[in-house]
Amino acid sequence: MIKVFGHKAPDTDSTGSPIIWAWYLSEIRKTPAKALLQGEPNTEAAWLLSRWNIEKPELFSDVAAGDQCVIVDTNNPAELPASINEAEVIEIIDHHLLAGGIKTRLPINITIRPLACTATIMHDLIGEEDLARAPKEIKAAMLTCILSDTLEFRSPTTTPHDRFVAEKLAKELGLSIPAYAAEMFAAKSDVSAFSEAELLRMDSKEYELGGKQLRVSVLETTSPQTVLDRKAALIAAMPGVAKEDGADEVLLFVVDILREEATLLVPNDFVKTVAEKSFGANVSGDSVILPGIMSRKKQIIPALAV
Repeated sequence: MIKVFGHKAPDTDSTGSPIIWAWYLSEIRKTPAKALLQGEPNTEAAWLLSRWNIEKPELFSDVAAGDQCVIVDTNNPAELPASINEAEVIEIIDHHLLAGGIKTRLPINITIRPLACTATIMHDLIGEEDLARAPKEIKAAMLTCILSDTLEFRSPTTTPHDRFVAEKLAKELGLSIPAYAAEMFAAKSDVSAFSEAELLRMDSKEYELGGKQLRVSVLETTSPQTVLDRKAALIAAMPGVAKEDGADEVLLFVVDILREEATLLVPNDFVKTVAEKSFGANVSGDSVILPGIMSRKKQIIPALAV
């Protein structure tokens, strides 16, 4: 059984893409495959599963020698199981920068394309003929992943092809993109049940900057004030989360989907320096608004400086 999984702290793309590709491997290629998750899906991804009656993939913590694996929506060893280089990675499908560090025993298929979403790449790899055989929940997973990663085409990572594929899928499913995306973002924005530590880890990536290990966290929401009302508690939780996760600092960006801006929490002088040198911000308090900043992949990570 081929194991298909994405990165830690699974968002919608890292939840939906393993489901899509496991379906394709099992039903089209006739090679049994299973979608897996490296943690609980975030609120929007959980909504996707519930909305389309998709069974939640099994959670797992590591792989074993000899396990056949397909990695999706990442190629960064820091976001993968600890024993990934002992397993047999047979394929990688991703839309992020090439991180390096994954070792394979034989040549493998690697598809990394400059698109906004892994599901868009999968749409193209599967092809129209085979996609016509896909059940509605697979097409819905594709659409949801694309709308999530593009923030309904607001993100600067969006390409014309991402939009074309999403609009085609929505038409096939009989869905209005604005109405459907509003449902999605409402689910994403409902974080009332989560602790501060869970919010800081919900959608985060590891990154090294100036000799410091960072956890760069992003919360995308149509109700940013709901999160910012918990600012003091979030800042208080950052040192504990950093220590538990082996990081030096946590950077939290609260992205306002509708206003197309981010608020960075500023708990100390190091983060203040990062904000000023990375984004030209003028920081005077414990948070700073960054107009136009929406994408960690394209606007946040590449800009980080000290």
